[in-house]
Amino acid sequence: MRDLSALPNLNIALIQTTLAWHDRQANLEHFEQLLEQARGADLIILPEMFTTGFSMESETLAEAENGPTSKWLRVQAAKLEAVITGSVIVQAADGSHRNRLLWARPDGEVLHYDKRHLFRMAGEHNHYTPGERQVQFELKGWRIRPLICYDLRFPVWSRDAQDTDLLLYTANWPGARRQHWNRLLPARAIENLCYVAAVNRIGTDGKGFAYTGDSQVLDFQGETLLSAGEADGVFQVVLDAAELAAYRTRFPANLDADTFEFT
Repeated sequence: MRDLSALPNLNIALIQTTLAWHDRQANLEHFEQLLEQARGADLIILPEMFTTGFSMESETLAEAENGPTSKWLRVQAAKLEAVITGSVIVQAADGSHRNRLLWARPDGEVLHYDKRHLFRMAGEHNHYTPGERQVQFELKGWRIRPLICYDLRFPVWSRDAQDTDLLLYTANWPGARRQHWNRLLPARAIENLCYVAAVNRIGTDGKGFAYTGDSQVLDFQGETLLSAGEADGVFQVVLDAAELAAYRTRFPANLDADTFEFT
């Protein structure tokens, strides 16, 4: 059995900022400046569709799987000696368009997760193909599972039996539904007995939708460790593995969890 208490603490950085509409180069230049402020973090999290804003123009904006943003992430991850992650619009090898989270490691490897639940109220399901599987990444021994925005509303997809230590949500979650965001995130932390880190954008997009941020990090009891509010910037927090291990020992509700299969 894995000894979670023996793992090193994890330093994570959340970048909450505005996004230039449909302007990849402007966004990459903006994030490159902000990334310098995150130096020293093990994991740096960017918003959903951080190169374009939340857009349905997938045919126009999609990059190849090894496109310019993937290459840029490799360079930045190596320079900062950290994992950098966020989602972009990608055209997969099979020709489908994906809202794809890229997980760029400092050794040059880029892994990915494709958004499962597509936001039909914006027509996302008409322009993108949903992901087929959960994924879990490892960093310094920590088990981290990424999800994207609308995935947050679906507890079965967020739930797993893989002993996840950190659930990670990257989002463009509009201010009109910020109460849902702020209530669902603690629920995911409590029911999964794990840390939760969630990054949202701020500002107004090209469609006129306003985003109010509320990027945050929660512990395994849903308590706030970091809250960015509506501020623009880089926010860091350290996650304590020993505290998580101790809580799971005191309150092992996971041992009574239901089993299920995805269909």
